[in-house]
Amino acid sequence: MSRKVLALSIAGAAAVLALGAAQRPAALAQASPGLWELSGVPGSKAPVRQCIADIGALAQFEHRNASCKRSVVSDSASSTVVEYTCPGGGFGHSQIDVITPRSLRISTQGISENLPFNYVLQAHRVGDCPKPATASRH
Repeated sequence: MSRKVLALSIAGAAAVLALGAAQRPAALAQASPGLWELSGVPGSKAPVRQCIADIGALAQFEHRNASCKRSVVSDSASSTVVEYTCPGGGFGHSQIDVITPRSLRISTQGISENLPFNYVLQAHRVGDCPKPATASRH
């Protein structure tokens, strides 16, 4: 096999892997981005509303402000398990169960800021994200 053919084969395989990694887990394909209300957030007595653009990001809720690398461990029509690692040593393991396309249960555990965490969130889609205010022209 020539080097050119080998290089093209490797590039093609990498493209297929990248495409597969970018696909959304089947369970989460049912849920839509938007405004979600989350109950069970540690440290919060009331539900928290958050605009979610990527439903998969709920798998790393504990590390929601970090750029973590996610990996789907298992995926079915109604449940997905995701493991992730973050810069600085944080990591987690989350199971997201789809109750309905507008209702999710997220069981998550791992290490954050060198301490263990383990909790369950209930997430309910309550609408679309608010549109950003536009500046008026005078």
